[in-house]
Amino acid sequence: MRCVRCGEKAVALAAGRTAYCRQHYLEWFEEKVSRTIKKLGMFGTRDRILVAVSGGKDSLVLWHVLNRLGYSADGVFVHLKIPEYSDKSFEVTKRFAEKEGLRLLVVESSSPVRILARKSRRKTCSACGIVKRHELNRLAHEQGYSVLATGHNLDDETAVLLANVMKWDSQALARQSPVLPGSGKLVKRVKPLCFLTEKHSAQYALLAGIDYVQEECPFSRNASTTFYKKMLNALEQRFPGTKKNVYKRFLEFRKNIPQEEMVLKDCRECGYPTTGDICSFCRIVRGSLQPRC
Repeated sequence: MRCVRCGEKAVALAAGRTAYCRQHYLEWFEEKVSRTIKKLGMFGTRDRILVAVSGGKDSLVLWHVLNRLGYSADGVFVHLKIPEYSDKSFEVTKRFAEKEGLRLLVVESSSPVRILARKSRRKTCSACGIVKRHELNRLAHEQGYSVLATGHNLDDETAVLLANVMKWDSQALARQSPVLPGSGKLVKRVKPLCFLTEKHSAQYALLAGIDYVQEECPFSRNASTTFYKKMLNALEQRFPGTKKNVYKRFLEFRKNIPQEEMVLKDCRECGYPTTGDICSFCRIVRGSLQPRC
């Protein structure tokens, strides 16, 4: 196969099975991210962006691309003390930041997330999500960032969408968006990779020489979204373009979903927005995380 732009030997496939050489695939990927940011009004060059990095391909690729596109983007790693996995992920992230000359902020947990989950009688993934969402937002707010960017890709978004549809969770469907506006102590959240697949990120990382953790979190193996991703991959193989079409149609449909106004108040313990008197984070953690910037 030949690159559609220059005619040289192709090394990677993009959307629609379009073939590119190394240079033009990297350019295509970065152009796709840039168009998504501008089309959805995610942020501008004057914004201070904090990227949630985990050591995985999507978050490291996103961090790399945003800085190549000229945005001011720092990274933050939440260390949840998952045996072996967290230390390895942190080392990979730290090496990447040093190699790229980027600023990395770190939040460490004094208790493993598995213990926090057990004490709060929650599933590990649920406790992990609560801790990460709270700490990422808190640190972004306290450090003066205007935008918090995550590496959620098209596979992630369609898997969550399918899960919400299966449960017909109207509130979750109304909240699912690649752009969640900020307000008060809630920092704006965006997903610049929402129209790119996991495979696209993996190809970019390989061609750009980005080292990343290839192992999945040990607690995610039995997660429902993992099962939904397998289902969607089977559909994608049989009907190419399924994920992109479903997600784009959902975003159009979402505009017509009634947006219930959520009444938020300050948590009595941490002071960050919550629907109750004490937020979920404070109920399960009680101050066990400490920032190290």
